Parts: sequence; structure tokens; C-alpha cells
Amino acid sequence: MGHPRFSKRRWQGPKHPWMSERIIEEKQLIVNYGLGNGKGIGGHREIWKARSKLRRWRQNAMKLIGRVDSTEGHFAREKQDLINSLQRRGLLGEGAQIDDVLRLKVDHVLARRLQSQVYFKGLASSMSQARQLLVHNHISIGDQVMTVPSYIITSIEEERLNYHPASLLHDDAKCRCKKCGGKSDKSCNKDTIGSNHPIRMSIEERRLTAEYGEDELEMPAGQEAPEQDDVAIIAEAAAAAPSAEDTTVAGGEA
Repeated sequence: MGHPRFSKRRWQGPKHPWMSERIIEEKQLIVNYGLGNGKGIGGHREIWKARSKLRRWRQNAMKLIGRVDSTEGHFAREKQDLINSLQRRGLLGEGAQIDDVLRLKVDHVLARRLQSQVYFKGLASSMSQARQLLVHNHISIGDQVMTVPSYIITSIEEERLNYHPASLLHDDAKCRCKKCGGKSDKSCNKDTIGSNHPIRMSIEERRLTAEYGEDELEMPAGQEAPEQDDVAIIAEAAAAAPSAEDTTVAGGEA
């Protein structure tokens, strides 16, 4: 255990600082998720932190998958704890298996950030505005104000995510003008708070004018889409295929 004043860094940066493919990919992620404050390498650092978290989860999953027998005992509990932890974070759904951890990508982790969830829930019109509302104390989980955009929100907290009750953007916000003293009578400017706030109105206007479309998956050149019978045969074969726990090892038991 190290000294509390000199805690060890829990994330790891890239091994090579100048890889064009990685830099291009990270810049696109920064634009998609509104990472950083637009200065320095803050956005890249947030991606490195997300990748470090994902790397730890994958390493734990591969360690458990590599066990010959992890259906009971300590390793079974450790496997279930890892799955439950990722389910609470909203990264895995109900009925997920340990193999599903290896299918997670950095996009899944970035999408669970508090900043991303504020935008996905419609509390902001863009990722940048979601970050701005967070750092200016407009967002809360229940009654707890949240100001950390990189916070990984849980599924339970996601249901309580809303504008802070003290914010003028909240539906039950009270006017702060000197005329009414917070009573919101007819002489105050209550028409510019709550759902009538200019920011709320711009968010709603953008939501109504937005165009949503479904991206069709394109098959590779020279390859046709599989028939329904073929899909059923492949699904049955995948279900009957032995897993890592069922594989026998020469000279040992399953």
C-alpha cells in the first residue's frame, strides 16, 4: 500500500504516442462524446481512462474463463460478482454470461458516462451542452448535485437523473427576481423558468426538428444475406457447441 498522498495512477496511456490510426480514432470519439474541455489532451486522457477500465474487466473475465472448473466455489462467486457489477453499470443486460464481457468496447464505457447519459436522456441538446450543464450545477441524481462528467452512472441512478431542484431549468423551479421574492406571482418573470426557460425551449426545438434514421447494415461485396433456415441452423449449432467450462483436459476432469 502506497502513501495516500502519492496514490498510484489507475489508468495507462498508449505505449506509442504517435500512431495515426489511434489518433484519428480518438479524435472521432472526442467529437462523438464531447470529451475534454477543448484544451490539451484532456479528451484523449478520458479515452485512456475508459480503456484502462475496460482492460481490467477483460483481464478478470479471461482469467475466469481460463479456469477449468469455475462453476462452483470461489471462482463461481467471483464470476457472478463481475457480471453483477457490469450489469449495475448498465454495460451488460439480464442473462449475460462471462463471455459477453469480452465483447465490450470503449464506446460502451463512454456511453455510460454521466455526460453521455444527460444527452441521451434529452436533458441537453448536445454532448458539449451536457458537459456545460454538469459543471454549472444544473444536473443532479435525486437531490445530489453532480459535477463530474466522467462519472460512470448505474442503472438505478439513471432513473433518478434530472435537473437539480435549485436549477432554473427544473420543472418546479422558483423565480429568483426581487419582485416576487421566490413566490412566482404575476409580476415576476416566471415565463422564463422551468419548461419555458430559453435553454429548455431550444433543447425541445432541436429534439422536434431532429431526423432519426436506421442505418442499414451492408453485406460485404459478393456475399448474400443468409436465409432464415440457415440462421436457425447456425443458432442451434452455437447453442450445442461446448463452452470453456465443458472442455476436458487430457489427464484431468472437466
